[in-house]
Amino acid sequence: MPLIHAAVIAAVGIVAGLMNTVVGSGSLVTFPTLLALGYPPVLANVSNNIGLVPGAVSGVIAYRSELRGQADRLRRLVPASTLGGVMGAALLLRLPDSVFDTVVPLLIGLALALVILGPRVSGRLDRRRDQSPGDPVSGPLFVAVFGTGVYGGYFGAAQGIILMALLSTFLRDPLQRLNATKNVLASFVNGAAAVFFVATTTVDWGIVGLLALGSTIGGQLGGKVGRRLDPRALRAAIVVVGLVAIMKLLLD
Repeated sequence: MPLIHAAVIAAVGIVAGLMNTVVGSGSLVTFPTLLALGYPPVLANVSNNIGLVPGAVSGVIAYRSELRGQADRLRRLVPASTLGGVMGAALLLRLPDSVFDTVVPLLIGLALALVILGPRVSGRLDRRRDQSPGDPVSGPLFVAVFGTGVYGGYFGAAQGIILMALLSTFLRDPLQRLNATKNVLASFVNGAAAVFFVATTTVDWGIVGLLALGSTIGGQLGGKVGRRLDPRALRAAIVVVGLVAIMKLLLD
């Protein structure tokens, strides 16, 4: 690998680690970069997924204080993310690229709509919760998190946006605590998909190592940046990144 390639991959890994911790869509920086450097699409996607796993774990550690009191929620949702990640990874190796080109922009558009409408929908859900015991949306949320895991294992870009949209719609916690939940779920999706890829297909370990180093640094930086953002600013950042993601996918 040329030295300039190594430097570029490590640099975009830092950016992706920061983005994934704060908002999501870090793969929209790293994946196109790998393609521009001449790596085949499937190899680039697989190596990118594995390389960003340490960054996801780094983001979880950076947001560990916001995870206090969320153990029960994570016990219910982590299995959905893990199973979805494995299924999405399997689909990546079997479905044609045309499926991705058609479906992914629609999924991101739906996620942005949920981000924008999230506070209003959450208010209505709060009133329903006040009128009935328990958590009536836990089942639908489990299914939605599983579906997001399938998408995340398949490609992964903007899965953080989709998760934040779902969590902010169905749950009442402040956005920063939901961001910590998002980081955990995304790390399990990426980790499960990474295990599947290592066991079943070819991986470029040079790319993986450079992205792992960069994204780990970026994850820690993202924890410092994201925690300082006003919830409205964080929501706005999610929408902006999502719109950029849609335009990039439609134009590529």
